[in-house]
Amino acid sequence: MKKRIFKLCQSLFPDWKALSASDFEFDDPKGFSTFTMGIRARVPVHPPAVLYRQLQGKENAILDFETEKDVFLTLGEQSIAAHCYYYDKSCRIEAFYQGRSLNAEDLFEPDNLRQIANQLYRFHQLMPPTLPQKMFFEMLHDKWGSLARRVLVDEIASFPAAEQVLCAELREIYSESTLAKVMQCLPQGELCFCHNDTYHGNIMKLDSGEIKLLDFEFSCLNYKVYDFSNLFAETVMRHQQAEYPYFRIAEPEFGDRELGMLINFYMDNVDFETPETRGREFDRLLRDTRAMLMMSDYKYAMAALPLALNPIQKIRFIPYAYQRLQKFFAAFDQVEPRS
Repeated sequence: MKKRIFKLCQSLFPDWKALSASDFEFDDPKGFSTFTMGIRARVPVHPPAVLYRQLQGKENAILDFETEKDVFLTLGEQSIAAHCYYYDKSCRIEAFYQGRSLNAEDLFEPDNLRQIANQLYRFHQLMPPTLPQKMFFEMLHDKWGSLARRVLVDEIASFPAAEQVLCAELREIYSESTLAKVMQCLPQGELCFCHNDTYHGNIMKLDSGEIKLLDFEFSCLNYKVYDFSNLFAETVMRHQQAEYPYFRIAEPEFGDRELGMLINFYMDNVDFETPETRGREFDRLLRDTRAMLMMSDYKYAMAALPLALNPIQKIRFIPYAYQRLQKFFAAFDQVEPRS
């Protein structure tokens, strides 16, 4: 695979043609449902480093290939996504960001929240022309529901007996009744272009201190408050537990302070006629952001199921999906009916 990737890079970059693979460092593949690989030159060349991202075999794609490509190139033109050197149906090669992904603790730093809010505001002002008119959670149900059914029904024998019991209970996830619950939880207001996967692992802090958003595969129409709430979605995970399944979903350590800080930084990008107008908008956004926290549990439960067959990470995805879905249902039971 390294040879194939390097050969493609040599065909793209004239400075690389006279060099050999030994002149470069190849990172180990990383990823959740697919993988990326960083490639960095040990000698002065242009570009000095690139990121290879595999696209082939993405069963969980929300957007079709052409729309996803249009989204990424639009974001690249606005310097929200990395500059793209090459894009085909099997892979994408983009500029390499020198830095690190954020961790959960980074989300409690005000400067990080300010930069994230500013990036999201810029993101939400865009509207790629080819976006589907369906909103994210409807598309998620349509596209991931069939994958969930295949795993939970057709492939149930692939899992240990205890997880097969969970599979039977998890079949509710793709039902029309669950979709109705999802739709009941959505706020009022207009849809806009959203990232839809803004947890800390999809945000990078460059060595310069600049914050960059990553991974736009789920970007489509949604309510902007979901980008606020989902930012904190994975801060509740506790790994390296002593007993099976060796992780648990803890109570959140964030609250209105962190959510309110993010929202206020976001609103700093807008001119309001009066402080009272801003206050009313803040109250609305905070209320709707709180209400959307549960939607990440539904999304991550659905997203985990296809990964259970060929896991890239060392995690039991069936128990993970089960815990996430039960958390969604528990939160839904506390939702007040709409008047």
